Amino acid sequence: MPDLSFNAAGQDQCFEDYVPGSVRTFGTMVVEEEEIIEFARRYDPQIFHIDPVAARKTAYGGLVASGWHTAAMAMRLIVEHYLSRVASAGSPGVDELRWLKPVRPGDKLSVRVTVLEARRSESKPDRGVVRSLVEVLNQDMAVVMSFKGVNILLCRDYPLAPNEGTEDRSGMR
Repeated sequence: MPDLSFNAAGQDQCFEDYVPGSVRTFGTMVVEEEEIIEFARRYDPQIFHIDPVAARKTAYGGLVASGWHTAAMAMRLIVEHYLSRVASAGSPGVDELRWLKPVRPGDKLSVRVTVLEARRSESKPDRGVVRSLVEVLNQDMAVVMSFKGVNILLCRDYPLAPNEGTEDRSGMR
């Protein structure tokens, strides 16, 4: 499969650059114990996320990151390395979110994205819809989390009308 040839920041990609079948692997984020505990205390205060000693007595045998924390870390990598800074117009959601393996302190996460589908909007021809399979990988290249994401991206080949640019182009209304 072809590899997406985006620059590191994904600054100038538009809808036309997201080609079905393209695969991109990027990023490295080290999972810190302090961040696991801090995130979990605030948003997911289950014992195996907040107490390293008590977590040893759970089915996980130790501290693990909240799945929501893993999703947030993945989102950071996606924004930094995959989504266009000039054409990204949001997302209506994700499908099939799965947490497949525990994420532990010291794990090194990266993201692999496969473009599944890219279609131009019929009602808003200045944008398109891109569906992607997102897989979060640990240092052993094991998939720890996956989901199918949907993104709205503006098109490069659709010029703005003279009065356009002041209205919101972010949705698929």
